[in-house]
Amino acid sequence: MQMPQFGLGTFRLKDQQVIDSVLTGLEVGYRHIDTAQIYGNEAEVGKAIAESAVPREDIYVTTKIWTENLGRDALRASLETSLEKLRTDKVDLTLIHWPSPKQAVPLPEYMEALLAAREAGLTREIGVSNFPIRLLKQAIDVVGKDAIATNQVEVHPFLQNRTLAAFMREQGIHLTAYMPLAYGKVMDDIVLKRIAADHQASPAQVALAWLMQQGYAVIPSSTKRANLEANLASARLKLSDAEMDAIATLDRGERLANPESLNPGWD
Repeated sequence: MQMPQFGLGTFRLKDQQVIDSVLTGLEVGYRHIDTAQIYGNEAEVGKAIAESAVPREDIYVTTKIWTENLGRDALRASLETSLEKLRTDKVDLTLIHWPSPKQAVPLPEYMEALLAAREAGLTREIGVSNFPIRLLKQAIDVVGKDAIATNQVEVHPFLQNRTLAAFMREQGIHLTAYMPLAYGKVMDDIVLKRIAADHQASPAQVALAWLMQQGYAVIPSSTKRANLEANLASARLKLSDAEMDAIATLDRGERLANPESLNPGWD
């Protein structure tokens, strides 16, 4: 099963809220659910998947290893705990959530541990998140580019990450765009609103379509059925070259996920 291009993010969703979001998402057609150890909702995500009418084998589940668990032994143990919470014997994709701050754990150590977890059958695929080019090159040196299923990074019309995206394209590494709606800021942009009006769509749908037409996967989140359905419908929206070019002009380097303690040295 390949990663579906459209996924459901669960960042900041807790308790019954995340259960309802995942259940509704699966009901309306989502088949990729993205969570992480640090989100504190893996157990609720697992409960929703178990209660859903959609068979587990039809759902692509992603989780991420938190920085405190990057040591060789800690990584595997933490992933096994994640599997218990998610009520599954393996996940489809496991990512390194952030590079180890100040290289407290050497990159080769946790990339080798991640690869070993895949070889042990705990995850079908592996990848990274928030890796700039410098660290992505190091990861490639350790496990090979073919082993890295994706690099999940912040990308939206106001932060287009073109240098990193171009490098990943050259290496054949897939890009997953998180925070694709820029915390809702896309809804107020005049260019996106104009294009949306021409398509009888919403600015959010235009932003998602723009990302997918570049070949990226997207993982927006929502708790409302109408928004979940509308986001998913963006996959049917086709933008013209002129519209794609117009959105390309919106890049202003506006990074929203940038905790100082985790800054890996952005490109």
